[in-house]
Amino acid sequence: MYAVIKTGGKQYRVAAGEKIKVEQIPADVGSEIVLDQVLMVGEGESVKIGTPMLAGASVKATVLAHGRHAKVRIFKMRRRKHYQKHQGHRQNYTELRIEAIAA
Repeated sequence: MYAVIKTGGKQYRVAAGEKIKVEQIPADVGSEIVLDQVLMVGEGESVKIGTPMLAGASVKATVLAHGRHAKVRIFKMRRRKHYQKHQGHRQNYTELRIEAIAA
């Protein structure tokens, strides 16, 4: 069984037992959270699609860790204008383990 969930402005295809990194969620490490924005649930050949969300569907997940992704380097330059700008960015994330999918 798998589901497509929406969190942090992005969509993820998840199944029970998977680990995923999502945009930071304010929850303690070890706590269990419920993701209720489920767009689609599928099992074998049967697929349920929401319009836009599936009513009554939810995904339970456990927070494993919080962290920061690798640095993304940003470099801007205008040729012949003596303009250069260096910048870096590290995005925060929350690592989740998917426990169960309830359709």
